Order: sequence, then structure tokens, then C-alpha cells
Amino acid sequence: MTPVSTRDRLVPMSLTQRQTSILKHIVEEYIDTAKPVGSETLDNKYNLGVSPATLRNEMSALTESGFLKQVHTSAGRTPTPLALRYYVTNIMEPKNLSVTDEVKIKEKVWDHRGQFERTMRDATADLAQRSKSLAIASDDQGDIFYAGAANLLDMEEFFDVELMQKVLMLLDHFEYLNQIFDRAGSDVSTHVLVGDDLGIDYLNPCAVIFHRFGSVGKRHGVIGVFGPYRLNYQRLIPTVQYFGNMIDEMSCNW
Repeated sequence: MTPVSTRDRLVPMSLTQRQTSILKHIVEEYIDTAKPVGSETLDNKYNLGVSPATLRNEMSALTESGFLKQVHTSAGRTPTPLALRYYVTNIMEPKNLSVTDEVKIKEKVWDHRGQFERTMRDATADLAQRSKSLAIASDDQGDIFYAGAANLLDMEEFFDVELMQKVLMLLDHFEYLNQIFDRAGSDVSTHVLVGDDLGIDYLNPCAVIFHRFGSVGKRHGVIGVFGPYRLNYQRLIPTVQYFGNMIDEMSCNW
């Protein structure tokens, strides 16, 4: 996997190997379930080799350091945006696309590689289907392409009607989307923005993974996925990178 950029933030402490392992399992459990994770779940489901009391102590330390939060006293903990950024840059093991999947993706868009608009429509439609999220693309001429908005309705974070309305409004405003993408650096092509990285308060429960394209062509832009900040980063970062690299390869035709 090629390098991925998250917005630079100071990590308040160095994590021990045990804390890193605990954080990894909490993040991945939360991504799968969207539910707070308790010490009992970790003890029963994963072989971490420590007592429940030790787990609780380590989770308390991670909470004090800003990696976890506890919404209710009796509930488990959920990872914070800091935890998700740390997970992406230091812990995550990416799950790359199979050769079969790569071939299927190219087959859907390659025949129309000389037609920019058709390529972007086909690419966002396929990316939305594969990611089960909202797929977004935009270019330097103010065009926006998207697919999969209905996928957000399956995610409990977007049961909030007001949040869903505001997200849909973003899709009609290139300048707002561009402000979000511009918050990422330009040192690498693939970026992850989580929570307050997006720069809009109501998007704090959200995240975006995107790839900049157009290094060899006249048309420049981004393609990526948008969803809750518990996106499946292991799978989606390599997927977005593949779509972005493929479009970059085709951009010489535009």
C-alpha cells in the first residue's frame, strides 16, 4: 500500500505494546458493531493474555490519554478520532484488493477512458457499491460526481435526519467539498480525514478517505468515500487507492 496521510496531531503519549493491541481490537470491534466495547467483550472474544482488571486499567489509561471515550458510566468505550488516526498510521494492516477484483473494476470503466464524465460516473458507482458508503469525486472545474447516498441510511450515525440533510447539501456545493479536501496536505496522494479534521462541526461523527488524481493529465481532482468515522479503513484505503491510481493512469486521455 502506498503512503497514507492523516492530519498531523500530537500524540499525547507513547503506547505500550499491550495498549496498542487493546486499542487495535477496540477500534476493529467498534468498526464492525458500532457499539461501545467493554472489557468483558475483549476478554471473552480475544486472547489478549491479561486479566479483566488489567484490561480495565489499560482502557482507563487510554481514555485519560484521549484515545477512548466513555459515553455512559456503565457502558463500554468507543475510539476517538485520535484513536482512528493512530490506528490508520501505526496499527492497521491493509487488506488489498484481489487481482480478480482489480480486473473487474477496470473492466467497468476502462472502455470509456477517453470520456471523463462517463469514467467518473462509472467509477463512483462501482466504488459506492464496493464500499457500501457514499462515493464522491470532484475535479478542478467544479464538477461533482457521487453515488451511494442511500448507503448512508443503513448506518446508524445517519439515522439523525438533520445530519443526513446537511451531508446531502454538501453534495450540491463544490466549494464546501473543496474546502474539506484542501485541509489535507499535498505530500502524498491518499488522505484520511477523521472527525474534526473535516473542519465542520456537524461532520465530527464522519470521515473521508480520498485520493488525488491528475498527475499526468489536464484534469485534476479527487475520488473517495465518505461515511461514519468507523469506516473499514483496512479495506477501503487500498480500494480508494486503486480507483485513484487507475483514474490517474487514464487522465492522460483528458
